[in-house]
Amino acid sequence: MSFDHESPRVLRVAETASTNSLLRALIGKEPLPEGSVVVADFQTAGRGQIGNVWESEAGKNLTFSAVLYPTCIPANRQFLISQIAALSVKETLDVYTDHITVKWPNDIYRNDKKICGMLIENDLSGQHLYCSIIGIGINLNQALFRGDAPNPVSLLQIIGKEVDREEVLDRFRSIFYRYYLSLLQGEYEEIRTRYRSALYRGEGYHAYRDEAGEFEACVHDIESTGHLLLALRDGSIRRYAFKEVAFENRCRGSE
Repeated sequence: MSFDHESPRVLRVAETASTNSLLRALIGKEPLPEGSVVVADFQTAGRGQIGNVWESEAGKNLTFSAVLYPTCIPANRQFLISQIAALSVKETLDVYTDHITVKWPNDIYRNDKKICGMLIENDLSGQHLYCSIIGIGINLNQALFRGDAPNPVSLLQIIGKEVDREEVLDRFRSIFYRYYLSLLQGEYEEIRTRYRSALYRGEGYHAYRDEAGEFEACVHDIESTGHLLLALRDGSIRRYAFKEVAFENRCRGSE
């Protein structure tokens, strides 16, 4: 599938510090067709949100970055890129197992454990997006996690067998391209509805923590800007940007 005149390319490397950084360097030298991806067997310095480090055993998981040029998307709607990326990973993993959800804003969970993280870097030109680099790490075939992340899980640990990384990548790309075309066609509300229905702890009251302490709330809405609206039991609404609130597990905290 192509969005412009050239088909997306798949570039593979054995090792790189970060696929996002490598992809940015590549497109700085020559424009890559929209939808192109860089895949690495191993990232020596894989990055998560706000400086977090992503643990991934060499050759076991799927670590890659994709580039889009969504110039028709207003800057204040850039959260749509995050939504379609998260939905694409969720629906890819739905093929292999159940109970896959999107933990706001774009982590992918299986029950209460994290199976995928992503880092999205958007460049702006005026009031619109110019370039989006979407970095994704999916835990596929890693049997043991030695880092200090509180709750990682891999598809291998869930289903008891390894999966083909290329197959997973192909599934993701197919779903992602379909969602991107939907985005370009202005189907914002459909994307928003699908995202809302896929949310981790999207129904009922759950424990959260902000700078004032722990409280119980339910998801009231997600704004087009990506802000999370939580409704407390007394009916009051609190509004949060990313990292301003944490999901709490009464047995164990979860960032």
